[in-house]
Amino acid sequence: MTDYYCRNSVEYLPLHGNYQTRTIMQQQGIRRYPVGIQTFSELRRLGYLYIDKTAYVYRMAYANSKYQFLSRPRRFGKSLFVSTLHAFFEGRKELFKGLAIEQLEQEWQAYPVLHFDMSQGKHMERDQLNRYLHSILEDNEKRLDIEPRETVDVNVRLKNLIQDVYAKTGRQVVVLIDEYDAPLLDVVHEEADLPVLRNVMRNFYSPLKACDPYLRFVFLTGITKFSQLSIFSELNTIQNISMLPEYAAVCGITQEELETQMNADVDVLSARLGQSREETLQRLKDRYDGYHFTWPSPDVYNPFSLLNAFNNGNLDSYWFGSGTPTYLIEMLRKYHVLPQQIGGREALATTFDAPTERMTDIAPLLYQSGYITITGYSATTRLYRLDIPNREVRMGLMESLLPNYVHEYTSNGLTTVALFYGALYHEDMDGALRLLQQFLSTVPYCDYADYEGHYQQLLYVIFSLLGMYVDVEVRTPHGRVDMVLRTATTLYVVELKLDQSAGAAMQQIDLKDYPERFALCGLPVVKVGINFDRERRTISDWVVGPA
Repeated sequence: MTDYYCRNSVEYLPLHGNYQTRTIMQQQGIRRYPVGIQTFSELRRLGYLYIDKTAYVYRMAYANSKYQFLSRPRRFGKSLFVSTLHAFFEGRKELFKGLAIEQLEQEWQAYPVLHFDMSQGKHMERDQLNRYLHSILEDNEKRLDIEPRETVDVNVRLKNLIQDVYAKTGRQVVVLIDEYDAPLLDVVHEEADLPVLRNVMRNFYSPLKACDPYLRFVFLTGITKFSQLSIFSELNTIQNISMLPEYAAVCGITQEELETQMNADVDVLSARLGQSREETLQRLKDRYDGYHFTWPSPDVYNPFSLLNAFNNGNLDSYWFGSGTPTYLIEMLRKYHVLPQQIGGREALATTFDAPTERMTDIAPLLYQSGYITITGYSATTRLYRLDIPNREVRMGLMESLLPNYVHEYTSNGLTTVALFYGALYHEDMDGALRLLQQFLSTVPYCDYADYEGHYQQLLYVIFSLLGMYVDVEVRTPHGRVDMVLRTATTLYVVELKLDQSAGAAMQQIDLKDYPERFALCGLPVVKVGINFDRERRTISDWVVGPA
């Protein structure tokens, strides 16, 4: 890796009126973080931090397949990478000064580039989507000075554009399609609208194979993986690089990149947080790290959250706070997924990396959207272990799901959860349950609160929201304990009852000797029996005692 970014130099990038401002900022040691910037040329010219991914550009440009597809979660740097490809294929060598590809590429040939951004094609009906596709074709025609032919069909217009650009320049055309699946995501759970919009997109992409002689490189990126048959029915040579080990870190920021290219930034953030460098690195890892898109794979950080944390000097929930897609919540309901079922999965790659529109399980959507990730792999069974990647995602998911269990959920709920955490932090389970009892007694519940599992799921969501380790239906030699909660100082064995008594719950713990299962955990074990009242829809009574 080059040390260009550590020097924060400006000699490569003279920028007219911006030069002086940038020079002053750099002399003062002020780093510019590209929050929300997705254009490679702008990022480079204005001197923003850039994590060097150009070696991947070179590898892809000279790969065996000219048709490639990459799936990554939202806000993971896909658009910036597409923009980097755009600049490279246009031969803009000056933008790559000091980067890895400068030593790799020798020719720097310029190709005409068609760049289609589908991200604005959301929430559209068929006719709207067709008009949008015509508009982005027109934008490319104007940029490349191509006179459009008379046509009403977007596929014919795309074919004409590729052929006319080739005829005008004498060079093969590069086609880059960013967020190819954006028009389909919000209707992926709708049986009526999805086929209609899918046919529109299939029609648009259909000329790509027929235009093969005129094409140098075709790259598509998106969040989800739709079946080749449904979207690219004619393009049977496209290579899915999403799970190839050599592209594991093409998007996102690795631990190595964090500690080298952002080495000085970590020290600055540590000072702002008032803690050691080691503490800062651990907090960053716990909150934003944990992504793996194959196995083995380097640890990959969410770049959106990481850069926002450095820019703001604060560790907050940036990625999840930027918006939970409505389709995710709808699909969780459709497949009746319980909170504790989101992570802790084992599956074949063909199951979780499957086409979204044909899935029979929530795993493909959760994985492709970034809510679960690969955490292990068994070569014997070929099963991948899938789990929630980090604290930010876990807490965000649980906060989004909590209203499903507590209707009219307001800021008072978050306040109660915070006080609940404070009580547990001070090992006051009795006080924590009293807070929860008071809160639940004032809030209307949903219609499905008449069975014990509802309360188990509610407690699971709340404990997970606090960032604590929690598991349900944990096997022991004598049965299954309803819930196990582990804090930094204590392990709680929790048994739940509905319309019985806390004493009955505690009696079951003792009768089946649940604590024995956890005798070697290294923490003191505390027994907790809780009884919920079906009519009052809150905690009736509880018992807390040592094992």
